[in-house]
Amino acid sequence: MLPAVLEGLQRSAPLITSAAVILAVSFSLYATGSVMYLQMIGIGVAIAILVDATIIRAVLVPAFMRLAGRANWWAPAPLRRLHRRLDPHAARPPTTVESARPARTSATAG
Repeated sequence: MLPAVLEGLQRSAPLITSAAVILAVSFSLYATGSVMYLQMIGIGVAIAILVDATIIRAVLVPAFMRLAGRANWWAPAPLRRLHRRLDPHAARPPTTVESARPARTSATAG
């Protein structure tokens, strides 16, 4: 897998896990209520969030990205053209303060 993907997954894992735990706890609090429908919804959503955060995001997404390879980075043609035009990594000539200033002419020199 690409180093950038590994680093991105590694950096985002604590955020995703903590957000999932907070959401799961908040939805599981519905189980303390007296309305049966809200109890079922709360427990179901809490379990779904925890399954999503652990199994899907921690196991299936990295495995699928590994299998898909270059197809992960496919983009439609208009988006590719836009990216080529706005590419921040393209080599650009260095600009200096002197080259950004207008040249002094004899009429403006004073």
